[in-house]
Amino acid sequence: MAKTAEYGLGEFTFPRGWFVIAESAKVNTVPMSIRYFGNDMVLYRGQSGKAHLLDAYCPHMGTHLGANTTSYVVRDHQHVQGDSIRCPYHAWRFGPDGQVDDIPYFKGPYPKAACVRAWKIQEKYGMVWVWYDAEGGEPNYDLPELAEWNDPQWVRWRIDDLGVLNSHPQEFVDNICDYSHLDPIHGSTVEYFQNEFTDQIAIQRQGGAHRTLTDKKHILETYTWYTGPSFLLSRMTGGEDSIMMITHTPIDDGVSRVWFGLLVKTNSKVASDADIAIARAYQDTSLAAFAQDFEVWSTKKPALQVMQLPTDGPFGKARTWYKQFYNPRARAKEFQDKVRGVHTIPGVAAAPDMQQAG
Repeated sequence: MAKTAEYGLGEFTFPRGWFVIAESAKVNTVPMSIRYFGNDMVLYRGQSGKAHLLDAYCPHMGTHLGANTTSYVVRDHQHVQGDSIRCPYHAWRFGPDGQVDDIPYFKGPYPKAACVRAWKIQEKYGMVWVWYDAEGGEPNYDLPELAEWNDPQWVRWRIDDLGVLNSHPQEFVDNICDYSHLDPIHGSTVEYFQNEFTDQIAIQRQGGAHRTLTDKKHILETYTWYTGPSFLLSRMTGGEDSIMMITHTPIDDGVSRVWFGLLVKTNSKVASDADIAIARAYQDTSLAAFAQDFEVWSTKKPALQVMQLPTDGPFGKARTWYKQFYNPRARAKEFQDKVRGVHTIPGVAAAPDMQQAG
């Protein structure tokens, strides 16, 4: 397990961006104890229906706000009141902004330090996302919009929580430019491949036969992109028209959690139960293809330096792009400008719509 400093990524331990922390359907008025970015947190849904995320420990005596089943605060269903959460030890209550709003045995005024950090979160695509920024800044990019998510012809993804990997996310992000692994791992005979980097977006365009996802008569064509450091989407045609989702979140330095999903287009105006079954089967097949990468990540040693060959793919460019998220946002353009544009591989065709542009 290697840490951020060993990769030489930048000043911050964790990257700046939007990150998944839970499946929305699993968040309710029973608080969840979670840990990301080296922080213990508590996630709960208030009685308004809105989800909230706070740091886990009460400033009074350090009690975990969520990890309790025996306190009468919990037994009497007083743990979450409105959109506030009560500490199970002395019943101090904290609002969704992290400020104490009730101490049953003290009339006030409440100490200014009686607060916990409240995190900026949103719910999108069936998941809860948190904004992380070591500098404490507001979000400087949005999650991408997918019109297909609300199109009744498309089956929404099942969220597959793939668990924890003792691996730094740099190892996952390398995949965006890894041309040379496609044949041995995925059985993909690549006909074209290229990368493009622009601001917070890293793009891969590739096409070729794929032994898992297509038959011998079709090629799989993909348009794959990262928005920020953790959220990857891939539009795939040639098998079932679909959009793959892979996302990862740091738990601690060098430890990550990974999720997977697949949106699938059907031939019906409104997806039927039979369509949903087909979509689920294709998600299983796609997950099996992703598992080929996942297995390697779970057993490999860290690639602190890539023994780069000209026909590997532009690892150096991708790693430079990735550094923008580990450094002050004032330096982001510095890293973006170093890699901005389209990058091809010697002897490998560019994507069809980019061949003339080179």
